[in-house]
Amino acid sequence: MTQPNVIEEEDYDYESLPPNFSLIQNMAAGAFAGIAEHCAMYPIDAVKTRMQIVNSNPSAVYNGVIQSTYRIASTEGIFSLWRGMSSVIAGAGPAHAVYFATYEAVKHLMGGNKVGEHHFLAAATSGACATIASDALMNPFDVIKQRMQIQNSAKMYRSMLDCAKYVYRNEGLGAFYVSYPTTLSMTVPFTALQFLAYESISTSMNPTKKYDPMTHCLAGAVAGGFAAALTTPMDVIKTMLQTRGAAQDAEVRAVSGFAAGCKLLYRREGVKGFFKGLKPRVLTTMPSTAICWSAYEASKAYFIHQNSQS
Repeated sequence: MTQPNVIEEEDYDYESLPPNFSLIQNMAAGAFAGIAEHCAMYPIDAVKTRMQIVNSNPSAVYNGVIQSTYRIASTEGIFSLWRGMSSVIAGAGPAHAVYFATYEAVKHLMGGNKVGEHHFLAAATSGACATIASDALMNPFDVIKQRMQIQNSAKMYRSMLDCAKYVYRNEGLGAFYVSYPTTLSMTVPFTALQFLAYESISTSMNPTKKYDPMTHCLAGAVAGGFAAALTTPMDVIKTMLQTRGAAQDAEVRAVSGFAAGCKLLYRREGVKGFFKGLKPRVLTTMPSTAICWSAYEASKAYFIHQNSQS
């Protein structure tokens, strides 16, 4: 007796993107992940910025996450913790779209999507390339964000656009990119470390590389916290460069780059100055990267499922 023809459902490899997984879909997944990541932990990021600023005025020095959060909320209003978030929303979507699209493209070219195998070089290189591309787009938005996070910024800037106009008018276009080399010195190793740790942990926890929300969440959190702690010194200098235009301190305003920032910080605060804001940075990064990876992998899984149905 002839057996009826059974059409077997094609088993899509989750990590190895199918040919019809478009660039637009990949970028959409990345954009969603970026906005979700930054918005969720924004208030703690604002506290981190306040703690990292080099300031000779004792009233503008912040110590401790809880104390700083309470102080900002009680003296400037609870919503001041979210000032500048519009800049993040405007920049994070496009920047993360470029970030993940570059990551997947480079990873695929280097053969990093093979099931059950961990590719050290592919993970690190694709992460670094993704960062260089996305930071070029995000850096101006990050400058605006940090300017709006500083103490009493509401008296200086009414909105994101007003802040951008003020910075451009008073400091020129270069002010939006003065921190770019320093940003890369932080984010390239950060991203390489994060992707390397993420790929290692997720491959260890989930060798088949099937979609597993718990694996993506835990691997993302641990990888992000690890990378954030190791790159805090560069983040402190980046904050100095991005907020120098609003500083009252003449020496801070005169800082022209990474080396000059390191010299000033070391002279004033010693080695411990390079780790200001370590706790809020890690506290912000761990859940942020957990959310980011979870959102990205969920979006990617959704698009792959949609493609399998078409």
